[in-house]
Amino acid sequence: MLSTISAHPSLDGALVVPMAAWIVTVFLIAGALIDGLALRVPNWLTFPMIFSGWAVGGMVFGWAGLWASILGTLVGLALLIPLYAIGGMGAGDVKLLAGVGAWIGAQHTLWAFVASVLCGGLLALLLAVYRGQFRQFVMNMRLIAAEILFVRDVRLLAKLASERKRQAILLPYGIPIALGCISYLLYQGMLP
Repeated sequence: MLSTISAHPSLDGALVVPMAAWIVTVFLIAGALIDGLALRVPNWLTFPMIFSGWAVGGMVFGWAGLWASILGTLVGLALLIPLYAIGGMGAGDVKLLAGVGAWIGAQHTLWAFVASVLCGGLLALLLAVYRGQFRQFVMNMRLIAAEILFVRDVRLLAKLASERKRQAILLPYGIPIALGCISYLLYQGMLP
């Protein structure tokens, strides 16, 4: 949605971009806090985030804005559904990134996702070091990478992930999504 601002010259983009970015930030902080405490991102947070992004996109930018918002949602879903399918994260995390996409559009969602992955990797590494499990962390990452590359059955990947979860360091992924997306918005100057 934010990427369509330049195509709409009569709209004051200086007002719309920060407003949308702050709304996304509020949703992300709420999602991260809830995920950190309850290990889930609830539907009562993610669905309003998605639907309000569509509504604002359509009201402010017309059909083009609605389409950009829906496309952003689909990109957010597509980026995390594979990890959800193999048991790497919960559905709430997927819907949280879809909600980000509803508000900031496809291209920004892709780059916010990259920032989230980097934040998630760094947080997982720091958590492993803090808990004295660095060696186990590295072995698990190698094992997961090998499984993803060589195991072609999604159900088997999900089963392996489920078995590994009992001994794994759990990182509520709503936190890295929030940190990565907010960092990206700050880097892009969308959050004044």
